[in-house]
Amino acid sequence: MSEAIRKMTSLPAQILSLRDRGLIAPGFYADITVFDPTTVIDRADFAPADATTRYPEGIIHLIVNGVVTLRDGEHTGAMAGVILRK
Repeated sequence: MSEAIRKMTSLPAQILSLRDRGLIAPGFYADITVFDPTTVIDRADFAPADATTRYPEGIIHLIVNGVVTLRDGEHTGAMAGVILRK
């Protein structure tokens, strides 16, 4: 599990030279996903027209750029994401 998380967080940030992302550390943007590893599953399916509205299950909380975006599995309405440009 720890290697999978590293491959989805700090490794891509390192490869893309995103110096303030990918780790939980002072001065870094806080992008944190709290999930249940026994129930997390991706429900996306690229065949049907509604594929993009199928959200994953098992994600409990989501913090994007330090802003709580998902609390107890429900979207808070916050839109804290930004486009990253190199």
